Amino acid sequence: MDEKLLKPYDPKTTEERIYKLWEESGFFNPDICVEKKIVNEKSNYFSIILPPPNVTGILHIGHTFEDAIQDVLVRFNRMQGKKTLWIPGTDHAAIATQTKVEKLLEKEGIRKNDLGREEFLKRVNKFAGESHDTIIKQLKRIGVSLDWSREAFTLDAKRNFAVRTAFKQMYDDGLIYRGHRIVNWDPKGQTVISDDELVYEERKSKFYTFKYGPFEISTARPETKFGDKYVVMHPDDKRYKEWQHGQKITVEWINGPIEATVIKDAMIDMEFGTGVMTITPWHSHEDFALAEKYKLEKEQIIDKYGKLLPIAEEFAGMKINDAREKIVEKLKAKGLLVSIDENYVHRIATAERTGGVVEPQIMEQWFINVNHPIKSKNNKTLKELMMEPVKDGRIKILPDRFEKVYYNWIENLRDWCISRQLWYGHRIPVWYKGTEIYCGMEAPKDEGWAQDPDTLDTWFSSGLWTFSTLGWPEKTKDLENFHPTTVLVTGYELIFFWMARMILMSQYLIDQIPFKTVYFHGIVRDIGGKKISKSSGNNIDPIDVINEYGADALRMALIVGVGPGNDTKFDMNKVKAYKHFANKIWNITRFVLSNTENIKYDEKFSDYTEADKDLINERETLIQEITKEMDEYKFYLVSEKIYQYVWTRFADVIIEDSKAILLGSDEIVKNSRIQFLLGTLIKITKILHPFMPFITEEIWSILPIPNKNLLVVEKWPYSETTSDGQDL
Repeated sequence: MDEKLLKPYDPKTTEERIYKLWEESGFFNPDICVEKKIVNEKSNYFSIILPPPNVTGILHIGHTFEDAIQDVLVRFNRMQGKKTLWIPGTDHAAIATQTKVEKLLEKEGIRKNDLGREEFLKRVNKFAGESHDTIIKQLKRIGVSLDWSREAFTLDAKRNFAVRTAFKQMYDDGLIYRGHRIVNWDPKGQTVISDDELVYEERKSKFYTFKYGPFEISTARPETKFGDKYVVMHPDDKRYKEWQHGQKITVEWINGPIEATVIKDAMIDMEFGTGVMTITPWHSHEDFALAEKYKLEKEQIIDKYGKLLPIAEEFAGMKINDAREKIVEKLKAKGLLVSIDENYVHRIATAERTGGVVEPQIMEQWFINVNHPIKSKNNKTLKELMMEPVKDGRIKILPDRFEKVYYNWIENLRDWCISRQLWYGHRIPVWYKGTEIYCGMEAPKDEGWAQDPDTLDTWFSSGLWTFSTLGWPEKTKDLENFHPTTVLVTGYELIFFWMARMILMSQYLIDQIPFKTVYFHGIVRDIGGKKISKSSGNNIDPIDVINEYGADALRMALIVGVGPGNDTKFDMNKVKAYKHFANKIWNITRFVLSNTENIKYDEKFSDYTEADKDLINERETLIQEITKEMDEYKFYLVSEKIYQYVWTRFADVIIEDSKAILLGSDEIVKNSRIQFLLGTLIKITKILHPFMPFITEEIWSILPIPNKNLLVVEKWPYSETTSDGQDL
């Protein structure tokens, strides 16, 4: 018996050694698997891209959950004999990374403007590089079988070339334009952010009702009302039937009398408040849409720093929170305050990364037009290109309840603002000289041109991820062999951020879907149900858990019983339980090998007893079930079934029954049971490998099997039996 089995299984001394063995073998690279004839060049492929973690620090337990799911799929498909590619990479995550570095500089008493763009970017790149190195080490400790030879970064030279190519093609097709539209402005981060980067918080505040001429209007933000000269009501509201659309009235307001115009529009909710509202086109998305519809004037009230502009007269230069009560006092003194509701609760939009309260602003920015007919796509719009592959079934979403969420989002999608006022990121490939604008792959050669200072939204580059990592815009062998990718595994919160944008970019740029299946996993929460995050102070470093219990135990604890789209509570007791399971597997191996010493497993053995044939039938039925369920992405059920079979059935019943047989004198019965035990241990080791790769690879190395390769590229044990239950 191998000396390793004389000691308890120790993940600390095993896992890093095993991972090094895998790396040195090259088997994570499908090209090497073909070269070494592990798989055939013409075999089916399985490809998947790693959702690139942000280079903002370290991975958390939620990343481990996502990575473990992917590694299960990758290892299973590799064992099925497919050309299997899993592409690693990291995301520059512009806002998150720049914000992080700015906060670090603040501790040194330095602002980014003190350093200048070039020096600041050196600091960011250094930070991002250190984070990258930490993340890669963590990924390897988890046991992910990524092809490191193809590693990518959303901001590297190849991805930058892809980004510039995509931008220019969209610009030339009229899909990208520069214009004045309302956007979400983060006064704290000093940049535009997307609708999907808003975090809504319920906050208690005062709700004011004021007289506005013959009407009463209500608002939680009186500081935005200086420019309000349009009063809107529903055309069917009988309370205001005497008022005509376009009618002019003079009303006393904050800084004196103003001429107001009556607007009748069905967007008004007659049941809310008095059924009448004034609109602030510069600082509200809904009001901006109304102003565009009726070609109304728009006036800025609040600047980019959250301070009131000269239109506010004596309040100009004041921060809005400081000015609010003073403005109310002025209206009260004029006899225009009707009431104050002290217990009003409403949703406030905040910036995900900085926590700043978002202020809608009309700004000149770069946008993608999602409703523009594209000649090269039979005049379809980007919205249609995003909708079609899900509706016609080319892309399957698991669980399917998210399909409705996806459709609803696309139907209400506004033009996508892609410019960000950041220094870190892909610089917009547009140059200006006077009134001239030039969009190109490189800067104009003649002098006098200045490049746009803004960078692109991070999701613009991430949207290209499935094909830019395969070499696009070049027509590479990788792109031909591995695209569309087979499956995307990501959190359901990224359905709009990332999944939708990848479908948009892939459909438009290469006329392909980016993936055939989307598997949405849930959020990992703490034992109390709170989302695990660094900001909440409940983050768990997966490496600490691995150091104590091993990667296999952590992986199983995260995967078993957690279906697609379902959140899970992380419980350390569950990890401990699967550490015990690892020990159980080790003990099973010790028992089997100690009782079959100097005996090799014979695949052609046929002299099984009837009892062992029944056990083989039971085992093969399990393998048949779990193989089908693995193909159906039901690995959360498979892992539980394997656990139950190994511990409850094989260890507690079959092995216990086998002890008497192995001590008996009937050589035929004994040989039958020995071959069954060896065969079952081999198959258990194989079917457990995707879930618990380290301990199974270690056990595989000491199993008495001739001409074996590393387990990572061994064939999955398909259930193949004769009519009497005997192995073929």
